[in-house]
Amino acid sequence: MKVKPDSDHWLVRSSTIRKLWIGGIAILALTVIAQLFVPIKGYFVVDGWFAFAAIFGFGCCVLMVVVAKIMGKILKREEHYYDD
Repeated sequence: MKVKPDSDHWLVRSSTIRKLWIGGIAILALTVIAQLFVPIKGYFVVDGWFAFAAIFGFGCCVLMVVVAKIMGKILKREEHYYDD
């Protein structure tokens, strides 16, 4: 019996990755479109705006990536830092 290599896993295939991206984007778009039909009453004025949660979430994600990159530059050590 021939064993399949790990690269043949269904989550690694490019066609599956493409389908997952398309599905994820479609779900995110549908949640933003749903806000047209479901009224949102925010606690503050800003969080009642259309697509505020999507924009805020994206902005926070970008901010986390930027902060992580900066921290990586600050905290980075040489390759042989712990060697004698």
